Amino acid sequence: MSVPLIERLDGARVVVCAGPGGVGKTTTAAALGLALAGRGLRVAVVTIDPARRLADALGLGALGNEPERVSADALAALGVAPPGELWASMLDPQRTFDGLIAAVSPDDAARDRVLANPLYRQISSAAGGSHEFTAVARLHDLVADPRFDVVVLDTPPSRNALDFLDAPDRIAGFLEGRAMQALLGQGKGGFAARLARRGTGLALTALQRLTGVDLLRDLSTFFEALGPLTDGLSARAVAVRALLRDPATRFVVVASPEPVPAAEAVFFRRHLDGAAMPFTGLVVNRAEVVAAGEHDRDGAAVADALAADLGEDLAARVGRTWDEHRARAAHDRTVVAALARATGDDRPVVVPLLPGEVFDLPALAAVRDGLVADAPAG
Repeated sequence: MSVPLIERLDGARVVVCAGPGGVGKTTTAAALGLALAGRGLRVAVVTIDPARRLADALGLGALGNEPERVSADALAALGVAPPGELWASMLDPQRTFDGLIAAVSPDDAARDRVLANPLYRQISSAAGGSHEFTAVARLHDLVADPRFDVVVLDTPPSRNALDFLDAPDRIAGFLEGRAMQALLGQGKGGFAARLARRGTGLALTALQRLTGVDLLRDLSTFFEALGPLTDGLSARAVAVRALLRDPATRFVVVASPEPVPAAEAVFFRRHLDGAAMPFTGLVVNRAEVVAAGEHDRDGAAVADALAADLGEDLAARVGRTWDEHRARAAHDRTVVAALARATGDDRPVVVPLLPGEVFDLPALAAVRDGLVADAPAG
């Protein structure tokens, strides 16, 4: 891994930015997208994070499920020329789920039966589980979209990102599993259908009278309508499972020098190994750094140099602040070195701590420049 990170992304079809929360994953994903667009690629950046960070970083008012293109003029101002393009979108689980059902339905009637089913509406809008499921479906669609050369995916924080990475296996296993097949059965021979025909139990009958909801009828209709769609859903999950392990997929682990994020980054890196997913590189954000040639200058020297202009008291305070900064920078260098050894990346990218949040394209370009600083012009 002795080549710069941006060069390790050559030939990538998917770049997954993963790591702990609060370390700048979204900004890193957007900056990598901008860097790849600068190398003449048509890039789609998609975030699973519902926060507005990606839209803010790209200077877009809002993002939806469909990719929105950053204007060519705005990119030109940052040195990105055609054919390079940058698009961005934010995952909308409900719309993605509905689109997936439409895509795998054999006809409009089958699609409408599932979409109108109350159980489907509950399952598809639930926060847990469906989010990872729809992220898998969305990644599949974007990679197949001929408008894009590469898809950069901003994942949720580490623990949820693990759910996303494991989702294709879980989804395929569930759809192909015995429990699901027993529920689906063969048409009206499935368990749910038989249960519905057998009549409702006393408790469910009472519940139906109380709430007006015919749970068993909805359950039967749902699984009956879902039956013809399972092959298509399973095929999507299997395709994404293969995609996540494809040599054209690159995983970039993003961390910061803080103890918990650093530990989570190492944990995530090990998970990639266990799941046979390709680790490509490490980015350490928000590190304090001392400019080259300044390491040996201590606070006393700084105070002496400033005393004539600032007065001795103020110059001494500046000197102490400088020493504190040097100490934090030394700590961060130690953490980065340890992370490099633990992850196996001997050339991690270190992005210095910025004075503020990244809320526009010029600020994002500064992060991009940090990511590609040691790479030859593309």
